[in-house]
Amino acid sequence: MTSTGPYDPAGLIEAGLPFDRAPYQALVTAVLAWATPDLARRDYEQIALQLTGHGLAVAADVQFRAGQLTLDSGRRALAEVVLGEAERRLSVPVVGTATCVQGRARLVRDLYERLDRLTENSRLLPPPPQAVELSLRCREGRLA
Repeated sequence: MTSTGPYDPAGLIEAGLPFDRAPYQALVTAVLAWATPDLARRDYEQIALQLTGHGLAVAADVQFRAGQLTLDSGRRALAEVVLGEAERRLSVPVVGTATCVQGRARLVRDLYERLDRLTENSRLLPPPPQAVELSLRCREGRLA
């Protein structure tokens, strides 16, 4: 498999649109609880692609929120470390194995932990203006 993420020509994954966190957290929890999984290679690949796409979306949110902090902020520095690791790990091609899927699940978990730390004890930052416009266009059924 040559792709490392889902097909997204409109850039919707990283557009700052709100995403439903609960199903992905449930998937991460299930994947990390595997003791001896026995799935077909294609099943592992599909799960890894789902986690990769969601990881890209969460990483984009972490990057946006970290960018709102001052350059000397400790929270920003830690976010940049996590983002660098995410970029490195998400650039590795998907392999149809439980190890690959569990690695992606750990990455999504780590990104959520960093996102939570960026937003705790502070008001939630608004999404960028282009994300609001894109969200409105999606709701109206016009993506162009």
